[in-house]
Amino acid sequence: MDPRDFYEILGVTRTAESGEIKKAYRVLALKYHPDRNPGDPAAEEKFKEATEAYEVLSHQEKRGIYDRFGHAGLKGGPAAGGFGGGFEFDLHDALRAFMRDFGDAFGMGGMGTRAADRGSDLRVRLRVSLLDMLTGVEKTLKIRRQVPCQACHGTGGEGGRAPETCSLCQGSGQVRRVERSFFGQFVNVGRCPQCGGRGRVVEEACGACRGAGTVRGEATVGVQVPAGADSGDYLSLHGEGDAAPQGGEPGDLQVVIEVEALEGFERHGRDLLTEASLSPARAALGGKVTVPTLEGTATLSVPAGVQHGTLLRLKGKGLPPLRGGSRGSQFVRANVVVPRKLDKKRRKLYEELLGLEGGEEA
Repeated sequence: MDPRDFYEILGVTRTAESGEIKKAYRVLALKYHPDRNPGDPAAEEKFKEATEAYEVLSHQEKRGIYDRFGHAGLKGGPAAGGFGGGFEFDLHDALRAFMRDFGDAFGMGGMGTRAADRGSDLRVRLRVSLLDMLTGVEKTLKIRRQVPCQACHGTGGEGGRAPETCSLCQGSGQVRRVERSFFGQFVNVGRCPQCGGRGRVVEEACGACRGAGTVRGEATVGVQVPAGADSGDYLSLHGEGDAAPQGGEPGDLQVVIEVEALEGFERHGRDLLTEASLSPARAALGGKVTVPTLEGTATLSVPAGVQHGTLLRLKGKGLPPLRGGSRGSQFVRANVVVPRKLDKKRRKLYEELLGLEGGEEA
């Protein structure tokens, strides 16, 4: 089955400008985001599909390739050069792209507008090592956040007295104002100025928190980072954000993963790229060499006559995928190193070799 047209997915024309594309994606992402459709595979698929379309059409160079060659033109990404065999955009990629560009705009990362009786969401960044991503790792975070006031037990009322229904909005948190103009009558609905949109007020405010029900505090949160996570992935911890004013629902904590680079290893999804320095003799004759891996060392078979820059593969020495499956590979780039200086014995051997090859000595 042929993949759907990206312009059709977002519901825009092929001449749509970047602002129109972004707006169309925002609507679809908000509607189908997995956090707002838990356990719905159809919504996940539509979210992934819309994000993939946006990733291409919002990028000038990718959009140009797609316009000229269609989906086939996008299959020559990094994976096509030997890292896994082809580009596949999955839900993991979609969530990471979404957080990168729209996390704050949708309130998924701590800055969005929420209901007045709900605590604010928070976002923190967590650095982990590449080695940790082999098996996953548990981390402990210390965060500053709003916590329930101990003096009033979070109610905001002196002595723990519960808030009462707002007399102005009758608990709805909103007030309606009727305005008349030359064009007729208009009804405006806005936040209640007396209760701040909460629908409740305290008759006598707590002296410790001044009626808010929360104070600034510190909390310790445990985070389990799964194996195979990559930079930009995030974990959503329900109820670990700011405590809500006057005993409402706490916000969430978004933990954004940052995987630290490891010297000598270059990551490409679940595949890794390293280099092995080979002498001209080893490159010509081939044989076994020892190369570093994330788990220590491994023996790599070098074919005779290997050329500089050739990629050799250690299957199963990469990283595990985030959502199950087999480990990736470690690709080793052959780096043939010519000696800068030669002792007499080696120089004589190279001269003999040059003579066999029919070359002339410089």
